Amino acid sequence: MNEFALIEALRGLATHPAARGLADDCAVLELGAEALVLTHDTMVEGVHWLAGQDMADVAWKLVAVNLSDLAAKGAEPLGVLLGHMLGDGDARFVDGLREVFHAFGVPLLGGDTVAGGAPRAIGLTAIGRATHRPVPARSGARAGDEVWITGPVGAAMMGFEALRDGTGGNSTAYRRPRPLLAEGRALAPFVSAIMDVSDGVLLDASRMAAASGVTIDIAGADVPLAAPEDRRADALRWGDDYQLLFTLPQRLTPPLAAHRIGTVRPHGGAPLLIDGVPPPDGDRLGYAHGA
Repeated sequence: MNEFALIEALRGLATHPAARGLADDCAVLELGAEALVLTHDTMVEGVHWLAGQDMADVAWKLVAVNLSDLAAKGAEPLGVLLGHMLGDGDARFVDGLREVFHAFGVPLLGGDTVAGGAPRAIGLTAIGRATHRPVPARSGARAGDEVWITGPVGAAMMGFEALRDGTGGNSTAYRRPRPLLAEGRALAPFVSAIMDVSDGVLLDASRMAAASGVTIDIAGADVPLAAPEDRRADALRWGDDYQLLFTLPQRLTPPLAAHRIGTVRPHGGAPLLIDGVPPPDGDRLGYAHGA
């Protein structure tokens, strides 16, 4: 089974309202006047980080990508649980955890350690508290809304290539992404739908459209880039940028600097249009495991 098929099969088991039908970045567990926001991400050597990469960077990224999911719900982080496979560089991994916990004020609450073979896999669960109710979702976009993004895409792609090729170029965006926690909290009261861009802006826009039962039309030239213009098509599909992709009702101005990159249309058969045209069959819109 590929990633999409497995998730579809799991939806039959995820019947609790907190699961949101497995169509969102996080689970949202309502507890009276409060709501807990829960997310889990796993990273695998050779898929999410390069063999031989500094494990301090791996630790930072593992925490940051989970906090980015909380950011997309406007949540305040409360703590994390770590699932760690022992291996080379564990001391540096602890160094990286210390740095990222300090940077974002997040405590380690517990977890588990195991031994195993290559490739290594490590996971993290992040727990947050909602700062706005109802907690925003991917599924709220409505026809007539406008599509926005908080910043440029392509920096992680360029950073990965610099690190892989040993060119000495700036690889920070790939190694140490920064979750947009303050931006997510500022946006939560206003957005109709929101998610972070982890797998490519086109694929994630398509996911938002499918969850919302609409079609999203992305104006390709309007998406801001942190990559050369001749790499635009790659940057729109690469992912790992962790910008926030969101929709707002027309004429509503975002409460922070952002870029308008498209419109929401009534569902028209295809969840995604690029400059008014559906992508061709077989177009890989972003990263998907087992695709």
